[in-house]
Amino acid sequence: MFSHMSGRRGGCGPRGMRGGHAMYAMWAAHRHGSGRGERGGGHGRHRVFDGGELRLVLLKLIADQPRHGYDLIREIEARTGGAYAPSPGVVYPTLTMLGDMGLIDEQAQGTRRLFAINEAGTAHLAEHAETVAALFARLDQLGAMRAKTDGAQIRRAMGNLRTVLQNRLSRDDVDADTLNDVAALIDEAAGKIERLK
Repeated sequence: MFSHMSGRRGGCGPRGMRGGHAMYAMWAAHRHGSGRGERGGGHGRHRVFDGGELRLVLLKLIADQPRHGYDLIREIEARTGGAYAPSPGVVYPTLTMLGDMGLIDEQAQGTRRLFAINEAGTAHLAEHAETVAALFARLDQLGAMRAKTDGAQIRRAMGNLRTVLQNRLSRDDVDADTLNDVAALIDEAAGKIERLK
């Protein structure tokens, strides 16, 4: 049997992003060469869920099957195609909070802890079933966006743009007019992409 989890309560930080912000998060992660959401080596660190939302996501994954903390991180990363992976510094305090709330139990397995949902956790998920479904739809959408924007031709074009910008803007003759012209060109390209059917 699993013993009830104990520990100091932990938080999960600021609210995450929604809608178009998720696309920006993916672009920023690509731009910085990480592509891993919060696990970006210090670059492109973006949260997709706020604390309450992440608690529900983790609780649902634990309900599907008992898991270790690392397994939860890998599962979320896999569902988003590598676009987002919550950091251990976010996941483990959230698991502690779920235990403090009496929604999950834990069992020691050597140096690791296995988390399982209990009766109270199952009831909590049922009460928030609609929200849980929306959260997992968001994960699926993020994965679909990653698949669409991670093609070789897109990576090549983004890399080309980055290189051109770095080379052009590092020259001594760059002035305010040049910066305005560059910004206008990028805005024009963004507008054309947005209007594509």
